[in-house]
Amino acid sequence: MSYKTIIVEEKDMIGKITFNNLPLNILNIEMMKELNDAIKSFIDKNIKVLILNSNGKAFSAGVDVSDHTKDKVKDMIHVFHDIFNNLHKINAPTVALVNGAALGGGCEVATFCDIVIASEKSKFGQPEIKVGVFPPIAAAIFPKLMSSKKALELILTGEVIKANEAKDLGLINHVLPVDNFDEEAEKLVNEKLASNSAIVLQLTKRSFIEGATRNYSDSIKKIEDIYLNELMKTNDANEGLAAFLEKRPPVWKNK
Repeated sequence: MSYKTIIVEEKDMIGKITFNNLPLNILNIEMMKELNDAIKSFIDKNIKVLILNSNGKAFSAGVDVSDHTKDKVKDMIHVFHDIFNNLHKINAPTVALVNGAALGGGCEVATFCDIVIASEKSKFGQPEIKVGVFPPIAAAIFPKLMSSKKALELILTGEVIKANEAKDLGLINHVLPVDNFDEEAEKLVNEKLASNSAIVLQLTKRSFIEGATRNYSDSIKKIEDIYLNELMKTNDANEGLAAFLEKRPPVWKNK
């Protein structure tokens, strides 16, 4: 399917959604609807990674302010929050590649992903307070990513921070040089993530979410069930263990 504001690709079990609403990838309602449609198309696919990246000057400068008016805000907030509901349903790890500004809703989309890789020129922030509103997704996830005091400060002040500070706070994972960002980010994804089994990546992510959202006694029961009754019934878990014992590289079937 072709889209006006995004580009969707899939190759070698890696899905990719590229923001292409140039120059700043402003998240208007049309783009958010396209983004939701694209993300939903990957929910049931057996992929290793889903990458969100961008063309243009910014990853995304945020949600279109004109869509915050009284006649549009209800529709806007629902379609915007659907992005995160749909990302949450993706079984594979999600990775944001940020080479530029990720502000407002753009910051929320990037930092909601499981892993964030940014270039040195990137910056992050939630400036909604400056126009008299607040960022609901950031209010929900920032306290889980960094200290509550710093999370609240960023939301209350609208301060925009550079990539290295975002990394120090735990908001993002990696900071790479600008000059060869695309190449190095792709290399990192391929070597660190996509070299692993798709089914094992997916089950590991599910188990992590169980651990992050439940108390320990409940989560460990669920994780043990996933381990024994799902993971150990896969080809790749048995192949990985056998390959280690036989001192050879594993041959994944991704199932």
